[in-house]
Amino acid sequence: MPEAKTVKLSSPDRILFPGDGITKGDLFEYYRKIGPAIVPHLRDRPFTMKRYREGSTGPPFFQKQAPKGMPDWIPTRQFRTWPREGGSRLVDFPLVNSTEAVLWMVQMHCIDMNAWYSRVDKPNRPDFVLFDLDPPDDGFELAIEVAHLIRELLDELDLPGYVKTSGADGIHVVAPITRRSTFEQTYHFAEEASRLLERRHPGKVTTEWLKKKREGVLVDHRQNGHGKTIASVYSVRPKPGAPVSTPLQWDELTSSVRPRDFGMTEALGRVERHADLFLPVLEDPRPLAPAAAKLERLVSDS
Repeated sequence: MPEAKTVKLSSPDRILFPGDGITKGDLFEYYRKIGPAIVPHLRDRPFTMKRYREGSTGPPFFQKQAPKGMPDWIPTRQFRTWPREGGSRLVDFPLVNSTEAVLWMVQMHCIDMNAWYSRVDKPNRPDFVLFDLDPPDDGFELAIEVAHLIRELLDELDLPGYVKTSGADGIHVVAPITRRSTFEQTYHFAEEASRLLERRHPGKVTTEWLKKKREGVLVDHRQNGHGKTIASVYSVRPKPGAPVSTPLQWDELTSSVRPRDFGMTEALGRVERHADLFLPVLEDPRPLAPAAAKLERLVSDS
């Protein structure tokens, strides 16, 4: 008989967000309620545990290998990784395929939920292209403008884009694609698109990696790589107020929006009102190749 999926929460009154009085129990309850919306975006994706043993203000540590003692009902899949320090190793990644698995990650001190862009059956074929917007200090309003510029370019390429707050200080624009393209192709596409926007909108868009040399909002194409992770939609982020990475309709992304506008209560209320605005990211992918061909023409004409 399979083991029952139960998660016992320890230390529910432990404060995770000291400035806000938000506890481990509050986080657990949020993920229990948001489970039906977040799990489809995590399912069958190798998961990296980002553990905050000292709460949201302490340093996290990353754990890719499924820990000893993880329940049998959380499946794993093995993939080879290439750590920065060199060499390679085989890692058994957890797969967060149920609300209970999310709750177990909360019990293990995870605040945000970080998973691959690809799924285990086609690990080298991402589900989306990511445009990760990193604004300068006090530059979130400019990041909003740049997000709309990305959407306009994607419209030119007949590739729908969907937007969410990162929950931290930036914005994510996601273009869902059919699982035919490689990470090399999505990286190249994001880089070409970002550099075209940089030429079209100097001072607003930059691809400059060094912060001291940047002018404008960094559109970071480097996040499109095999084994990279993204804080999932509906993830709580370790920032004051426990903001949530929240999907928005494009007409909601006005100059007055700020990441801290969307906490756990707001995210749950929005799912209740709008259902999952990121469902098309899972259900309506488009082929990348025609968009990439159009982009090449725009680049050559620019």
